[in-house]
Amino acid sequence: MPRRSAGVLLYRRAPGLQVLLGHMGGPFWARKDDGAWSVPKGEYGDGEDPLAVAHREFEEELGSPVPATSLVPLGELRASGKVLTLWAAEGDLDAAATVSNTFSLEWPPRSGRVQEFPEIDRTAWLGLEEARVKLVKGQVPFLDRLVALLGA
Repeated sequence: MPRRSAGVLLYRRAPGLQVLLGHMGGPFWARKDDGAWSVPKGEYGDGEDPLAVAHREFEEELGSPVPATSLVPLGELRASGKVLTLWAAEGDLDAAATVSNTFSLEWPPRSGRVQEFPEIDRTAWLGLEEARVKLVKGQVPFLDRLVALLGA
């Protein structure tokens, strides 16, 4: 059974169509930019409601609830060994004011030193072309689904 994740792709229409993405935190992603951004999302287990998980993970990773009441399903995709389910939501959020939860990691490896890192170390509103470059490859098809949904 593959691991499952759920998330919310927040978008706004002015100036132009933009999506809110987060740069993945931690030492592995620190020096990477292209292909190192993600939709706020997180894993869930059997019996959990994916939409509730998407709301929870958005708030945990950005420090704010989803600023929208209407969410539209973008469906599922298999990416990086997981099944990812996303919803689109139109809204606005101050990307500079986001604050992520953290995770613990032994770093450097085999050092015995455990450090805390943010799951998302920064967020930004990106236009679709830039988002296609910055987003991890497995999530890029969701941008096409968003464009199809909006007729943009």
